[in-house]
Amino acid sequence: MSSAYPVPESATGAPVCPRHPDRVSYVSCQRCGRPACPDCQRSAAVGIQCVDCVRAATKAVPSRKTMFGGVARAGRPVVTITMMVLCVAMFALDWAIPKDFIFQNFAYAPFLTESEPWRMVTSAFLHSTNIMHIAFNMYALWILGNALEPAFGRVRFLAIYLVSAFAGSVGVLLLSPIDTVVVGASGAVFGLFGALFVVQKKRGGDLRQIVVLLAINAAIGFFIPNIAWQAHLGGLIAGALCTVAVAYAPAKKRNLIQWGGIAAVVLILVGLTLYKVSTFPAFVIS
Repeated sequence: MSSAYPVPESATGAPVCPRHPDRVSYVSCQRCGRPACPDCQRSAAVGIQCVDCVRAATKAVPSRKTMFGGVARAGRPVVTITMMVLCVAMFALDWAIPKDFIFQNFAYAPFLTESEPWRMVTSAFLHSTNIMHIAFNMYALWILGNALEPAFGRVRFLAIYLVSAFAGSVGVLLLSPIDTVVVGASGAVFGLFGALFVVQKKRGGDLRQIVVLLAINAAIGFFIPNIAWQAHLGGLIAGALCTVAVAYAPAKKRNLIQWGGIAAVVLILVGLTLYKVSTFPAFVIS
């Protein structure tokens, strides 16, 4: 095969690897014809190719896409598992370190919004000491994540999850007393319920089971004490809105519309947060 590139040579005239000029190599790449030392050789369907040609060929092959434009990946739902591991790790830390340290530093309360706004997201990775609280949320996250993460792709799924978590805190900010303290992933989980509803609607699937499940979980928040239905509502609405942007974006300019829609939801949530904080009474220290 004729060489498409000049073949580098050593001082003695022997061919050398262009990536490692100190190594003589009599093995040439089947694509470009350049010498390739053992470290730069890659087995191909026919003969040997150099690492540069393999990389170029890989970039030229379009990646598989999910039905909503994300990168399709085989295997386990990595983002879902990561979120679950973080929640379980924080739950374990709450038992292992001094009492209430985790809650005092990462739980969310509306009156802390202006001074420590990060709590609006960190609280979604905490849970009460009631084992049923984290068990239900993790079970729901596993079921929903297995269905939605492969459909959205990892990045879009993570964005919807985190925006829903933030929206859960915004729901608490808007609808709860200023001294309410909340923890839990249920706002994010309800965002995934909203996402599943939109996806099923887009696919033309049966919505009755999802509606019944949502109704039951929504009712529980009103009849069982210490459940923040406000977080459920905020997460549900935001998750559904983000998914509308993702699921209904036309193929042309899909990425722009999808990420623009998610960004618009975030801006609305930030605007609602700033408005509500501006209405808080001023505290005067005498």
